Amino acid sequence: MSKINWIKLIISLIICQAAGGIGSIFTAQSVSTWYLTLEKPGFNPPGWVFGPVWTTLFLLMGIALYLVWSKKGKQEVKTKAFIFFGIQWILNIAWSFLFFYLQNPLAGFMEILILWFFILLTIIYFYKIAKPAAYLLIPYLAWVSFAAVLNYYLYLLN
Repeated sequence: MSKINWIKLIISLIICQAAGGIGSIFTAQSVSTWYLTLEKPGFNPPGWVFGPVWTTLFLLMGIALYLVWSKKGKQEVKTKAFIFFGIQWILNIAWSFLFFYLQNPLAGFMEILILWFFILLTIIYFYKIAKPAAYLLIPYLAWVSFAAVLNYYLYLLN
């Protein structure tokens, strides 16, 4: 077992938790006003679920990023993995901007489909470098799949 590079681990965790922090800037005002007025489907989770779920997913994402960053391998594959990771990271934040800040469920839905695709590409490329890193992103893909369905129903109902 290799030694943990604590600097890389902390940077990886901060990068991923930053997505949640930046996204929450766009979410904060609308979640307690506009979002409360929306008609929601019966499977909409209670509001308190979202914070712990996203914090956990960003933690797993950070560990996955660290595993890929720490693994020796073909630089070309790692570069693509980091590019896809960066794109999905930006798209994750962008969803909060479109859905909550702009209060646009349709734009959020279209964007979350693109986000889902880039999470999948990230998983595929992480798998080529460090299989455990790819496995750590599966809950993220599952949650975004659920969020896409929820987003779609919020669009339909409103």
